[in-house]
Amino acid sequence: MDKLKDKVAVITGGNSGIGFGIAEAFKNEGAKGVIVGRNQETLDSAVAKLGGSFIAINADVTNLADLERVFAATAGRFGKIDVVVANAGAGTVGTVATIGEADFDKAIDLNLKSVYFTVNKALPHMNDGGSVILIGSNAAHRAYPSFTLYGAAKAAVIYLAKGFSSDLLDRKIRANVITPGTTDTPAFDKFVPAAQIEGVKKHFASQMPIGRIGQPSDIGNTAVFLASDDSSFMLGAELLVDGGMSYLAK
Repeated sequence: MDKLKDKVAVITGGNSGIGFGIAEAFKNEGAKGVIVGRNQETLDSAVAKLGGSFIAINADVTNLADLERVFAATAGRFGKIDVVVANAGAGTVGTVATIGEADFDKAIDLNLKSVYFTVNKALPHMNDGGSVILIGSNAAHRAYPSFTLYGAAKAAVIYLAKGFSSDLLDRKIRANVITPGTTDTPAFDKFVPAAQIEGVKKHFASQMPIGRIGQPSDIGNTAVFLASDDSSFMLGAELLVDGGMSYLAK
């Protein structure tokens, strides 16, 4: 269990859901580093579960000064950064008829602009030959009702993996993107009444070709592959980890 032995990683949104699943998988393979989030309570809880392999930094990824602080502090603490996972983001519900400029700007700041600048601010502190892992969504491939803007932002994120890889060829920094489908995270709590959550999860599972919704560990295990030397011949690639929804669902 040492595919990531001594590698230093920064995971945005690492305090819960997919981000925590990635942090836990990294820890299990010998990595250490920083998880980033805005909720101090969940940051503290996540760090306790990670058993000292990771520290937490409370920061807002839509604030460029916060991002600079995160990467400077990580490099100061660990001496290097090998892996950056730009995971922070959130679903934006609404249609082209209902989302106005303020909500548009907020959604793009979180789901696209922050991804670009997470990598931009990390680069001065990253080792050559490092790995950048972006998190997309199969909403970029399927027109789910009321996820138009979110899907568009994630489609752009999928492109960024290609663009970043091209930009960073001289430094041998690889950028790839993981595209999850419906995953069992606290996001359900934000959009579904508590009494209906289990029923909604069962409904989504019934729609998925594989017969279940994803777990954060599914994404975490894929991220380990992209962070490790096992994927050294991959750059600009998209890995669909969505239970077959993008290409097999009716």
